[in-house]
Amino acid sequence: MNLRDSIRTIPDYPKAGIMFRDITTLLADAKAFRRSVDELVQPFAGLKLDKVAGIEARGFILGGAVAHQLSAGFIPLRKKGKLPHKTRAVEYALEYGTDIIEMHLDAVHPGEKVVLVDDLIATGGTALAAIDLLTQAGAEIVAAAFVIDLPELGGADRLRAAGVKVSTLVSFEGH
Repeated sequence: MNLRDSIRTIPDYPKAGIMFRDITTLLADAKAFRRSVDELVQPFAGLKLDKVAGIEARGFILGGAVAHQLSAGFIPLRKKGKLPHKTRAVEYALEYGTDIIEMHLDAVHPGEKVVLVDDLIATGGTALAAIDLLTQAGAEIVAAAFVIDLPELGGADRLRAAGVKVSTLVSFEGH
């Protein structure tokens, strides 16, 4: 089974020239979903991890499954205003403007080993903000894992340059 074949490409979404890589088709295919989770978990098998952090929203689906497989807790990283308790926040740059990512203050404790999970790494801005948020709380970032890499956008390289180990399952050229 080729995981790439289970990912739908939607041309010109959300704007002209973008090839949107949609994992909802992968998630709907039980074998592809299982294989994705197994492959995301594989680099961490046998390691003692405390938490898996998932970035809203597809990172919740994948990160929750990865956390379950690793017998680790799960940390939801959400957009501003979505979490009900006291939060810590980081603002980060987008192509046009800024956004804010938050987590609960008690989501991670100093020294806990954390893996970041999301569906896709593009420019790396959101992932770097998530890593900043987690490290501000004292987390030790073990690695970041993604189903899809868009290498031309340089996000995985930006994470590696920041000292974060990165694993990805499939790569797509272009945007």
